[in-house]
Amino acid sequence: MKEVLKELNLLRNPPKAKILQGFFKTGKGEYGEGDLFLGISVPQSRKIAIKYKNLPFSEIQKLLKLRIHEARLIALLILVENFKKADEKTRKVIYEFYLLSTEYINNWDLVDLSAGNIVGNYLEEKDTSILVKLAKSESLWERRIAVISTFDFIMHKNAKETLKIAEILINDKEDLIQKAVGWMLREVGKRVSQEVEEEFLNKYYRTMPRTTLRYAIERFDPKLREKYLKGFI
Repeated sequence: MKEVLKELNLLRNPPKAKILQGFFKTGKGEYGEGDLFLGISVPQSRKIAIKYKNLPFSEIQKLLKLRIHEARLIALLILVENFKKADEKTRKVIYEFYLLSTEYINNWDLVDLSAGNIVGNYLEEKDTSILVKLAKSESLWERRIAVISTFDFIMHKNAKETLKIAEILINDKEDLIQKAVGWMLREVGKRVSQEVEEEFLNKYYRTMPRTTLRYAIERFDPKLREKYLKGFI
């Protein structure tokens, strides 16, 4: 872990870190309160994760518990890399560790770069009731993990899990959940079937948050998009 932190320290970029502190809402009372950025890009973090992909599991755990945002990101990216090539037994260990560590997966980029690759991938052809449990959690990040995890199912032309979780979260008050739900619905339309997406929207578009609707219909034909926004469907 010391070598990882040494590399992070060499790459730190204070001006960029200041921008990221604001972008990821780290102020008092904001969703990312207390998160500490060094100003390191995701591509740079990926390179470090690949370089240290053989880091002992105990060291990955320590990285994930650090206040430094990029350290937690690298820990998650290492887990994603290891998960890809692991046998079923190791995949289960990584999956279970991930779900036990959600308090440290506490910003939207951390969720988005890991949930589908680990949780969604692991749950293929398995019981997915854990996603429902996560979607009903009081934790913003667990709810986001629930919906983002369904992206893996979408990639396999399966919209069922996304629609099930979207239905649970359809009236969520958090902006980050509204955006995530809208994004996954858009992906359903793009990668599975726009007809399937429209069928879901036709049931909820009049009452769902405007943010969710706008994200969901972003790729629609302008005339169809306008009909949804004006309530003429």
